[in-house]
Amino acid sequence: MALSRDQLRHLARLARIDLDDAELRGLEGDLEQILGYVELLQELSTDDVQPTAQVAVAAAPLRDDVPLEGLSTADALSEAPRLGETSFAVPAIIDEP
Repeated sequence: MALSRDQLRHLARLARIDLDDAELRGLEGDLEQILGYVELLQELSTDDVQPTAQVAVAAAPLRDDVPLEGLSTADALSEAPRLGETSFAVPAIIDEP
């Protein structure tokens, strides 16, 4: 499955990636190879292969969860550019009606 240059440009625009023509040509070649490999994998018969949820079971060594002394409110807020009464004041990112 090959992608046209327009499809690739559209995908880049959706991902908000600004690509010049040279980058687009390079990406086009890379994607062509990747999609060709995916097509090859899709041709393989997996009828006799049991599904696996996890290949290796590994347990991460964890340390004991020990509570530590935290910062005071005054210390935590001391470098804030804007403050509420007892909190950071940040610009709104969602317009409310």
